[in-house]
Amino acid sequence: MKFSDMKVVAKNAVRAYFVRSWSIEDLMNNGEIPQHAYKSLKKVYLTLFFAMWSFTFGSFLHWTRGAGGQFTVLCSVASLLCLYFISPLRVRTRVLLLMIAAFSIGASIGIFIKYFVDIDHGLVYTLLAPPTFAIGFLWFGSMFTRERSDIYLGCVYYCWALCFSTFVVSNADYIGSRAAHFMYKVCIVLALFLGYIVVYTQEILYDAHFGEINFVNRTLTIVFRLPGIVVHAARLCLIQCIIEQHR
Repeated sequence: MKFSDMKVVAKNAVRAYFVRSWSIEDLMNNGEIPQHAYKSLKKVYLTLFFAMWSFTFGSFLHWTRGAGGQFTVLCSVASLLCLYFISPLRVRTRVLLLMIAAFSIGASIGIFIKYFVDIDHGLVYTLLAPPTFAIGFLWFGSMFTRERSDIYLGCVYYCWALCFSTFVVSNADYIGSRAAHFMYKVCIVLALFLGYIVVYTQEILYDAHFGEINFVNRTLTIVFRLPGIVVHAARLCLIQCIIEQHR
């Protein structure tokens, strides 16, 4: 392949990453979730919850038992490589590899925190627990209703309140310190991440119209898709604001 052809392929890949097919109407859709998309969404929420739980549990073992090192780093890399190359039809194996990768990354994250961020790993574990329960509440809420507004507004508000209250109660000794200000900023980031989960859910429901959703891949790529989804959503909102001003 020539260099000019490689440039064209790279440009198309970047354009496809940042330009999604859903519109502002799909983003603001608050109607009832179709049955086929509803099943896929529950699978994504449940898989994401267990992945977050595995990540948090690995972080907890690193904090309490000193788990984590070169083995967990290599294990996480190997698990991710296996996830990339293994057949999508082997669902159970891919779910197991995803949980192993999440646990290994959680156990290894303390190593990088130690060298790059001057903060107690116990605080990091405290921050990981609330979003884990938050995803669990989203899954639990989706079990009882197919109305998007009920799932999003009720669960997201409750999850954000849980994140903030858990931080205040478990870190009262840090109030007024430099670490507390950093942790408050992280709480805001967590709240924004829960908002991103809502937008990400809308994309999943939109893509469900065109076929079955691979819930393992959707869970694995939730962070990797963040820049493209945020840029696309911001562009749609900006265009909508410009249209409203010219009316």
